[in-house]
Amino acid sequence: MVGTLVNVGTVLVGSVIGLAIHAKLPERITKIAFQAIGLFTMFLGFIMASKTGNFLIMIFSILPGSIIGELLHIERRMEGLSEFIKRKIGSKDSNFSEGLVTSFLLFCMGSMTILGAIEEGLGGKPNLLIAKAVLDGFSSLALASSLGIGVTFSIIPLFIYQGGITLFASTLQQVFTEVLIKELSAVGGLLLIGLGINLLEIKRLPVLNMLPALAISVFLTYFFSVLK
Repeated sequence: MVGTLVNVGTVLVGSVIGLAIHAKLPERITKIAFQAIGLFTMFLGFIMASKTGNFLIMIFSILPGSIIGELLHIERRMEGLSEFIKRKIGSKDSNFSEGLVTSFLLFCMGSMTILGAIEEGLGGKPNLLIAKAVLDGFSSLALASSLGIGVTFSIIPLFIYQGGITLFASTLQQVFTEVLIKELSAVGGLLLIGLGINLLEIKRLPVLNMLPALAISVFLTYFFSVLK
């Protein structure tokens, strides 16, 4: 998992530099940087979501997926885990959970994650993941400068998610077709739009509770392909 390890390393280095900058920034600069990230997140989400080839997959993924996530209390459980980590490291950062969740979603919702991890897992060179690692490194610098140390700890779910796809690449190659990756990324784009709304403080949306929509989109993509 060279590509994933490099990705983790760039996020770690980028976030450490961002934290050093964060300590020297006045609150008004941190706030506007936070808002800029929110705008970028919404823009990225719209771009990803617009690439769907079937709007029915999107609506019938996000609606029941959100209900399932709400019933499972995914966001509350994640916040509990974040608070546990926060206590263990003695952090007083009020944005810890938001930094961790925001970074993880930004780093893992795109198609580069899936395609790059499968490419390396099947024995190819991790070119795509290396390119992603560079982008994530700069992103983590910007995120940590406004969201704090929680961004650094996003390397844990990043390693588990991306590394897991690499390890099971031979099996997942048969599952993650081009159409599936496009639809999965489109639903991920909806989640990023919700995340952007949160960052801009327009309204608080339980984005983590919407994560089951990704799994449902996989099922629905295969269902619609069979109907064709």
